[in-house]
Amino acid sequence: MTSDSLSATQPSRRDRLAVPDVLRGVAIIAMLLAHANIMLPNLPWVVKITTAQVNDLASPLFALVMGMSAQIVWNRRAGVAKTIAQQTIRGVLLIAIGVWMVLWGSWVAIVLQYLGLVLIVGVPLLLLRTRWLLGVLAVLTVVTQPILELARHSAWFSTQEPWVQEVGRWVLLGHSYRLVNLLPFFLLGALLLRHGFRRDGLLWTMAVIAPVAWIGAAVAKKFLEPVPVLSGDYLDTLHDVGLVFAVYVVVVLLAQIDPSGVATVRDAVFAPLRAWGQIALSLYLLHVAIIAVWNRDSGRPQENSVVGWLLVVVLPLTVAWVWVRFVGTGPVEWILGWVSGRSRPRAGVWA
Repeated sequence: MTSDSLSATQPSRRDRLAVPDVLRGVAIIAMLLAHANIMLPNLPWVVKITTAQVNDLASPLFALVMGMSAQIVWNRRAGVAKTIAQQTIRGVLLIAIGVWMVLWGSWVAIVLQYLGLVLIVGVPLLLLRTRWLLGVLAVLTVVTQPILELARHSAWFSTQEPWVQEVGRWVLLGHSYRLVNLLPFFLLGALLLRHGFRRDGLLWTMAVIAPVAWIGAAVAKKFLEPVPVLSGDYLDTLHDVGLVFAVYVVVVLLAQIDPSGVATVRDAVFAPLRAWGQIALSLYLLHVAIIAVWNRDSGRPQENSVVGWLLVVVLPLTVAWVWVRFVGTGPVEWILGWVSGRSRPRAGVWA
């Protein structure tokens, strides 16, 4: 990433639309599968390990794609004040929806509050030139663990008002998610969008880093036993980097395929992923709503429930696919776009 301009190298129109949507589709599927694992408590250990990796992939990949999308919005040059206002409104709405979803009674750790905060904090940072944004990313990566350790051992948050404690969880003390860990992936996504989705030295470097980071984190965790590696620590982040880099490299390589026969297969795989990615927020709400209804009526199953798994994974994916094909913009996406004044409804593929 050598360019120092705000928008840097522009990806092609096709890639700019396809790659983020596909990555978002992968992220939402990963999240659905992770949440649905509760429906199948008695699985072989190999499957459980695989599901754990899928769970770890979802939130950082979502943050990465949010950074890409935010950079695309900046590249449209609609005006600094207008763009920041629109994105801030969207962030506040995500937080509000997330807080509301917590009340539904599902077993899902809701991520929207954290992503909304990432959007509010991260978007203004995209005004920085590339070299400065790289510097911010590097500093955040280095200082995150010391800051988390300081926050974990501080008694200050526990003595504050409930709303202060809640914001503290969003920023530093969340069990599964926190701003300080998601923000670097958001900034990385913006930087990758600036660079462009190309088969070049950067992509191959990421391809090398992915397995090294994933394996290195696993080996280091084993070596450090019984010292625990907590969520958000360096090794946990390194593990997430390996997963996110691997998925990004695969998607970009597939997006660059030229031979017609292989490209046809690629497009067939990308089509549902793009559809689910385009309405990932609506899909997420439907998925969590189904889980909440199940949890209130039946609780967590003690034995494998294939029916439950189909209801919380296959049903929402099917509804989302049909919606995109015939209607277009997801209902929640439409509401956010309308309230923030940013987007117009998109017609369905067959409309």
